[in-house]
Amino acid sequence: MKNFNNNNKTERVEVMALFGYEMTPCQPLSFKRPGDVETEVTELLRTQIRFAGQAAIHIFDVLVGRERARLEFNSRDLSWHLTPVA
Repeated sequence: MKNFNNNNKTERVEVMALFGYEMTPCQPLSFKRPGDVETEVTELLRTQIRFAGQAAIHIFDVLVGRERARLEFNSRDLSWHLTPVA
């Protein structure tokens, strides 16, 4: 599968997410890049948390159609970013 974020730069995005659902405390449903149309997340693959200073970064590896994407939520400033998948 190829990387959805093919420009290899972190982009700030708007995310529609479902919080407090069953065993998953947060699940991104769709995201929107500035000046682009809304993109639906088709499957949540994996979640993890990384601590950076006083912030917790919640990382969501997702499928968008057949392509992989990574969304990161910063708990300190409440921002979402689309980041390159390593």
